[in-house]
Amino acid sequence: MPGRRSVVDYSLQRRAVLAGVYAGRTGLFEVCDASPYLSRAAKYHGEATDVACPVCRKERLTRVNYVYGDHLGPTSGQAKTAAELARMDAMQEEFRVYEVEVCRSCGWNHLDASYVLGTEPVPGRQPRRNRRQVATE
Repeated sequence: MPGRRSVVDYSLQRRAVLAGVYAGRTGLFEVCDASPYLSRAAKYHGEATDVACPVCRKERLTRVNYVYGDHLGPTSGQAKTAAELARMDAMQEEFRVYEVEVCRSCGWNHLDASYVLGTEPVPGRQPRRNRRQVATE
């Protein structure tokens, strides 16, 4: 995604969790705990990757993108595809995206990265939503 800003990469945390699993300090039931909602989002809104599941090694991981933002209204908290994110990036004010990797076979899931998309706010200018509210008052 070309407009990504404020990227936070969780790969070191992922590596530490997997090291605990491989060493036997962390049980599979603790890391293979994808909720039914996450599994469903992976099935219908996820995008397959070329990375094999690090736990079961049976299936390729699926990436699910969740969007959050104060001005997104009911869209906030929904899973979106890359094409939908590209459209939102061009049309929406700033919002945060959370990328989660999911194995649809064993339930492994981990937050992969988070970043900001959308138009950057102009310093000294109120967000669009607030300007409309002020104009109607």
